[in-house]
Amino acid sequence: MAADRIFGLIALITAVAYLAAASQIQTNLFSGEFLPKLFPFLIGGVAAICALTIVFKPDPDPEWPVAGTWINMALAVLVLAVYAVMLTPLGFILPTAIAAGVLSYQISPRAIPATLSGIGLSLGLFVLFKFALGLGNIVAYRIPTAQKLWDAFAILIPFVGGH
Repeated sequence: MAADRIFGLIALITAVAYLAAASQIQTNLFSGEFLPKLFPFLIGGVAAICALTIVFKPDPDPEWPVAGTWINMALAVLVLAVYAVMLTPLGFILPTAIAAGVLSYQISPRAIPATLSGIGLSLGLFVLFKFALGLGNIVAYRIPTAQKLWDAFAILIPFVGGH
């Protein structure tokens, strides 16, 4: 129970820091464009509410996941870290399709549905972000050089690629 409260406090501090960072996003006040701040504020607000729930109503008898679940969570974190750094050199569609496919495969280990889910989610999100929400800075795809791929990937490797 104390571990839940400690985790809740850490999550609350993280959510407040995230909200503080989101408040620093520059927007054009004259055009009324608040959308760049809205999504981060929503995420930070939901995270803060969840953290407070954990602090004030901890689980009296938590069940820790088995070792295989920890491995799956570590793989998911690794996939998302690689995804984040590959967006710049590869564009949006390919990294999103791969990451969504791998995460979908973790949920339900069937290769064809996971692949189709990754492709569908990637294309659907691209259309949503680019055309429905008008986020014009999203690049569909890029053909990278080996150096750009290494520079992006080196971010994940400590003490490598530091300029």
